[in-house]
Amino acid sequence: MQKVFTSACPLNCWDNCGFKVTVENNKVIKVEGDEEHPITKGKICGRGRMLEIRANSSERLLYPMKKINGEFERISWEQALNEIASKLQELKVNEGTTSVLHSHDYANSGLLTNLDQRFFNAYGGVTELIGSLCWGAGIEAQNWDFGDAYSHAPKDIFNSKNIVIWGRNVARTNMHFFQMLQEAKKNGANLYVIDPIYNATAKIAHRHITVKPGMDGLLAVGIMKELIGLGLEDRDFIEHFTSGYEDLYSLLQSVTLSQISEMTEVSVEVISELASLYADRPTSTFFGLGMQRYENGGNTIRLIDALIAISGNIGIAGGGANYANKQVGQSFDVSAFTLSDKKQAHRQFTMMKQAEGILTSINPKIKMIMVTCGNPLTQVPNTNEVREAFTSVETLVVIDQFMTDTAILADYVLPTTNVFEQEDIYYASMYHHYANYAPKLVEPPGEAKSDLWIWTELAKRLGFGEEFACSREEWMEMALAPLKDKGINLEEFKKHHHLALPVDEIPWEDRKFKTPTGKYEFTSTLAEGRGLNGALTLSLPKESKWSNEELAIKYPYTLLTIHPMRSNHSQHYHILPTEPKVKVEISKNIAEELELNNNEYVRVWNDRGEIKGYVHILEKVHPNTINIDEGIWAKFGGSVNSLTSSGESDNGLGSILYDCLVNIEKVK
Repeated sequence: MQKVFTSACPLNCWDNCGFKVTVENNKVIKVEGDEEHPITKGKICGRGRMLEIRANSSERLLYPMKKINGEFERISWEQALNEIASKLQELKVNEGTTSVLHSHDYANSGLLTNLDQRFFNAYGGVTELIGSLCWGAGIEAQNWDFGDAYSHAPKDIFNSKNIVIWGRNVARTNMHFFQMLQEAKKNGANLYVIDPIYNATAKIAHRHITVKPGMDGLLAVGIMKELIGLGLEDRDFIEHFTSGYEDLYSLLQSVTLSQISEMTEVSVEVISELASLYADRPTSTFFGLGMQRYENGGNTIRLIDALIAISGNIGIAGGGANYANKQVGQSFDVSAFTLSDKKQAHRQFTMMKQAEGILTSINPKIKMIMVTCGNPLTQVPNTNEVREAFTSVETLVVIDQFMTDTAILADYVLPTTNVFEQEDIYYASMYHHYANYAPKLVEPPGEAKSDLWIWTELAKRLGFGEEFACSREEWMEMALAPLKDKGINLEEFKKHHHLALPVDEIPWEDRKFKTPTGKYEFTSTLAEGRGLNGALTLSLPKESKWSNEELAIKYPYTLLTIHPMRSNHSQHYHILPTEPKVKVEISKNIAEELELNNNEYVRVWNDRGEIKGYVHILEKVHPNTINIDEGIWAKFGGSVNSLTSSGESDNGLGSILYDCLVNIEKVK
C-alpha cells in the first residue's frame, strides 16, 4: 500500500525544498514537492526528484568494503570498525592524533552531520579543514565589512525598485528565487544581470551586462567613482554609520574610468548607467559565488559591498548585499555537539590546499584520512595533486553511498544512509530562513548505516562511547535548545514539518553592525587586528593579461567551471538517464579564430593538466571565455579540476577555481 510522507531535500542548495515522498513496501517510489511549504510551494528541481533514483540505484554501496591486494572485498561491520578503530588508536599513541586528517565537505545539509566534529574532538583533535571551495572568500569578506554575512528575507524583493543579479544564474541554482524575480519584474521592478555568460536569468532581464571574468570588483570601483562624481552617494549613511571612507575615496581617485573600462571591458556609458541605477534606491543586489573564486575574490566582494553601502542600499527594505544568510544556521546550538574542550591537539589545512598539506606534512605526517560528505578527488582543485596526496597515506577511509572517484582510492569504504533512511532536520544558510524536518521513511538497503551510527560504534571502541549515548531525537533537541523560548522544538517540527527560524528580515536596519567599530567598515579593523591589510585595493586575478602577460600569451582563454544543471556538484552524474560527457562551451570568437564547430572533440589544457570534451558554441558570452561544468567523474571524461589551481583567495579562506587560464585545440 502506498503512503505519502512529508520530508525534505538534503542537498547543499540555495532552495532547501520541502518534499512529499511516496513509499510502498519499504521503498521510495516518488519524490515530489510539498505544496504546503511556504517558500518552495510544491515545486522542486530535477536534482531533488532524482533522489528517488539515487536511493534505489543498483550501484548503492551495501556492505563495508576493504581493499585487499588492490581489489575491494566485502567485510563485516565488526571487522571494518575494529580495524579502523585499531588504526586510530595506534596513530594516537605512536604519531599523535593530528596524523589523522578529516576531509569533510557539504554534500548533506542535515543538522546531525555536524556530530563528526564531536567524534574527532573526543578522539583528541585531528587535522581539520578550514575555508571553503564554494563561498569562503565572500563569507570572510562580509565578515570584514558587516561583521557577518546576512541576506534579506525572500519576499523583501518585492520592495525593490531595481534588482541586480551579479554573477549568478538563479534559474539554474535557485529556482524559487527565479520565480520571485519573474513576479517582481511583472510588478514593475527593473532587472539587471551582470555576468560573462548570457544565461537563463539574463534572458528575463531588462538588461544584461557582460564583464571580463575576474574584473567584477573593478567594475564596482568604476560605478562608485561615477556615483560620487555625480553627487549621488548617500552622505548621511557614509558620515554616521561607516568607517574608513577616506581610504576608499583615495582608492577611487587612483584610477580613471577609461582605465576601468579597458580592463573590465565594460563601456563608460554602461558604468554611468549602473551608477544611476544604484542611486535610484531601493536597489537590491544578489551575488553569485563564482566571482569570489579568484585570488582577488575577497576584495571583489568587498568592493561590491562598498558600492551598495555608499549608494545607501544597506539596511533598507528592498536593498541589501545578499550573498549568504548565516543567521539561519546561527539559530541552532551546534556548538553543543562539538566537545571542543576535549581537543588536545589541533592542526588546520585550508580546504583548497589539503593535498599540498598532506604531501608536505611533518610532526606528524598525515598517515590516515577519513572522508565524509564529500568527493575530494573530483571537487578539490588540482586533481592530479589530490590523487597523489590521497594515495600517499597509509589508510584512507571513505564514508559514502556510492563508489565515487575518491572511494575508488580508499582502503575502507563504509556504506551510509540517505535522507529517507534516517531522521534529521535540514537547513541552508543561503536563501530562506525555514528549516525542514525529515523523518525516517524506509529501512536502508543491505547493511548501510548512518554516519551517526558509525561515529557511535567507533567511539565505543576508542573508549569514549559515553559521549555518544544519545538518541537522534535527543541530539536534535540539544541543537534546538536556544529556540525553546520561541516555541520551536522537535515536537513542533514533527507537527508542522517546516518552521521559520527567528531572523532579521532586513539585516542591519538598526545600523548596528557586528564589526569591532560597530559600523560598516570600508577598511577592516578585524583584518588589521589579524595582521592583514584591511584596506580595499585594485587587486586583479592571479591569471590574467594584466597580472601575468607571459602566461596569458601561452594560455589566452579564461576558464569558468560553473555548477552543473542536473547534478548537485558530483553527486548525480552516475545516475543520469543519458551517460554524461564533457561539454566544452566556448565563446563565438574562439570558435571563429580556431575554426571549431559544435560537437568537435577538443583538448583544453594548461600547466596543471588537461581535459578532453566536445565543443558547444555559446552565442552570447564574453569573448575569450570557456566553460566546463564542474563535478564530472573520471569514467565520464574527468574532472575539470585537472586544470584549476589549489591557490587561496586574498583573505585565505576561499578557492581560486575560476582564476584559470587555458588553451584549446582540436583533437584529430
